[in-house]
Parts: sequence; C-alpha cells; structure tokens
Amino acid sequence: MAEKLNFELVSPERLLLSEAVDTVVVPGAEGDFGVFVNHAPMMTTLRVGFLDVSNGSDSDRFFVKGGFAEVGEKGLSVLAEQAIKVADLTADFVDNEIKVAQAALEAAKADSVKAAIAFSLNQLNEVRATL
Repeated sequence: MAEKLNFELVSPERLLLSEAVDTVVVPGAEGDFGVFVNHAPMMTTLRVGFLDVSNGSDSDRFFVKGGFAEVGEKGLSVLAEQAIKVADLTADFVDNEIKVAQAALEAAKADSVKAAIAFSLNQLNEVRATL
C-alpha cells in the first residue's frame, strides 16, 4: 500500500477532516499548490478559494477563506478562518460574503488594504460563478 499524507482541516468551529489522503490542493496566497506525502516543509497563508482533497477514487472539496497551511514532518495542517464543505455551500452564503467584502472595500482607507479586499472580492465572485 502506498504511503498517505496525514491531513487535518480545522476551522474555528470544528475539525472538519482528519485522515490519511493521497493529495490535497490548497489555495495558497501565491497560487494553488498540491501536497503529497513527503512534501518539503513549508508554510503559507490561504486566499479565498477551494481546497480539494483526493483519496483513491474519493474526493472532497471545501470552500476556505483565510488562514494558514503548514506542511511538516507529520503531514499537512490547514487552519482556516472559515471552511465549508462545498456540498453545504449556498449561493446566499457567498452573496452575503460578497456584500460584506464590498462594504469593507468602500470603508477601507489604505491602498494596501483596498488591494487585499479587492483580491478577495474577485475570488468570491469566482466562487459564486462556480455555484
């Protein structure tokens, strides 16, 4: 049997997934990246997007917003500010997130804050388009 990657996905509310898997594709701040067993250690922040987990013929997809991903000796840990299984994700939820981001963009003063919010808003609109 091939080695598996130990993976945990945690949100502030609960542990969403903790199992040995084949691969995880993570929406990192610098772009999506795949993690397999024996991946080099690294740490990054998350952007708004989809996290894909593959295990044999099974797969799970989660919407994540913010947080951190860390690859270490024991596997991959994702600590998401918000994580929802895509099967449970509704258009109303995403529409509300878009409204919140738009309001934050209008209220932002600093250009760097505006740019970060605009990027997240763009990602949310892409998520909405996939629903």
